[in-house]
Amino acid sequence: MDLTHRPRRLRRDRVRGLVSETNLEPADLIAPVFVDATTDERVPIESMPGHERVPIGDAVDRVEEVLETGVEAVMLFGIPKSKDPEGRRAWAEDGVIQDALRRITAETDAYVITDVCLCEYTDHGHCGPLEEELRREGGVVENGPVCEPTLTVDNDATLEALEKIVVSHARAGADMVAPSGMIDGMVDVIRDALDRDGFEHVPIMSYAAKYESAFYGPFRDAADGAPSFGNRRHYQMDPANSREALREVRLDAEQGADVLMVKPALPYLDIVSAVRQEFDHPVAAYNVSGEYAMLHAAAEKGWLDLEEVALESLLSIKRAGADLILTYFAEDVAGRLSADRRR
Repeated sequence: MDLTHRPRRLRRDRVRGLVSETNLEPADLIAPVFVDATTDERVPIESMPGHERVPIGDAVDRVEEVLETGVEAVMLFGIPKSKDPEGRRAWAEDGVIQDALRRITAETDAYVITDVCLCEYTDHGHCGPLEEELRREGGVVENGPVCEPTLTVDNDATLEALEKIVVSHARAGADMVAPSGMIDGMVDVIRDALDRDGFEHVPIMSYAAKYESAFYGPFRDAADGAPSFGNRRHYQMDPANSREALREVRLDAEQGADVLMVKPALPYLDIVSAVRQEFDHPVAAYNVSGEYAMLHAAAEKGWLDLEEVALESLLSIKRAGADLILTYFAEDVAGRLSADRRR
């Protein structure tokens, strides 16, 4: 037996860290923060243990709590005080995100990223204003196929809304904007709008490959953004497709995206890896609410060690190629990483 090669030599305690191939730091993580204009007190999110919607008056305190763990960046999601078919509160000067931004950027050193989408602001819960579209429903008549009108997101009207939203966020102090609706041409119009208004320094983190996923359920509770009818399969990606993801990401990169995001993370590590290999942009991955909730549920039953599986999950995302990870575990994992370094 030839035992010249013994990989176990490098697995001993004092050398193990020296040869570790993947390094996860608190600075790699982005913490989501939900700001709710409809409440005066913190509201626990039942499907996401440990997370809350916070009133605008608590936004600064909430961000300070994040910063204390070593996490340096937050992503703001807003729950507006009213909704309408166009989602007009999304770009209102006194909107929930705009108000929270002014407070947070004035009183903290956090790097503040804003989610740019309309689903939390429209009364129908879709990611833009709607239009009627004729679709074949099956069967034929004498003059052609049977068609029925159905509602879908109006792509170009949504682009006009996104321009207004990003400019309002930048004026209120956003450090980075993150369009998440998978609307064709969104990065192009957002880059142009920011540049026209003097915000050429504000980067865009595009949700460049966002799948129509079953893992978003708890988030829709948290952000009050579930669609009131239908689903989002006509604008979010088919989970079966990987080549399409690279086409989508390439378009966003060509249009001026500064950071390329894949969402969700764990079921799409192959996509994270492919994007990392194909593009030299920073790559982000969103460790979404369903990924968070399922680990919590298993831990509550005693089946998994929550702290260990949370860390292992984030390491897998980093190992796949993500430079940045948006995750509901940000504070807990950052706290552990900081404690480990103090030992």
